[in-house]
Amino acid sequence: MGAEFSLLELMLRSNPIVQLVLLLLALVSVLSWAAIFERSRVLKRASDAADDFEARFWSGGDLSALYRELGQDEKKGLTGLAAIFRNGFREYARLRKTDPDDTMAVIMGAERSMRVALSRELDRLENNLPFLATVGSVSPYVGLFGTVWGVMHAFQALGNVQQATLALVAPGLSEALVTTAVGLFAAIPAVVAYNRYTTKVERLNSRYEEFMEEFSTLLQRQGRAVATTDGREQAA
Repeated sequence: MGAEFSLLELMLRSNPIVQLVLLLLALVSVLSWAAIFERSRVLKRASDAADDFEARFWSGGDLSALYRELGQDEKKGLTGLAAIFRNGFREYARLRKTDPDDTMAVIMGAERSMRVALSRELDRLENNLPFLATVGSVSPYVGLFGTVWGVMHAFQALGNVQQATLALVAPGLSEALVTTAVGLFAAIPAVVAYNRYTTKVERLNSRYEEFMEEFSTLLQRQGRAVATTDGREQAA
């Protein structure tokens, strides 16, 4: 309790500029922790949603039926693999009606549509990550600024005394060093969270891209099968 009171007392006794720096760092730290918890929840849901969708996709069911099922959930907002699949399959079905003979053009159109959905999904997953990176890189310097200002203020106060002692300068230096500690307190969790969440986003991105390749392969097989069937019917 004594240490906590002493730290609070140091903050209250600091000069206005240092107090402003401390207030800014405290606000940034609160926002940073809010972003950390929010990203943790979003990335956890994205990973779980990917697991659920892949289980449904590779269950051996009809892709058209899966597409219709997702259409019922589209009003709630599809994300992740579900959004990528639905965009790709929608474009595939549309192009198959307009140009059924050009299989490669149909597949390329579906892939472009999936790429757009992937880009939107990555933007959603990476939301707030630049903020965490900024907090992690800037907060120590903001704290250092408060420290430098506090040290300058402490040494200027010594100009009014005839004999400078450690007892006179120590309180001012302690007040100044608090800002460095608070800056590191704001920066370290942000850096750790940014590195961790960036890795998770990269893993999800790899997972999405692998699914897109596998889905494109399935669409190519389906398109060739349809073309072969149509060719046999015309020959007959």
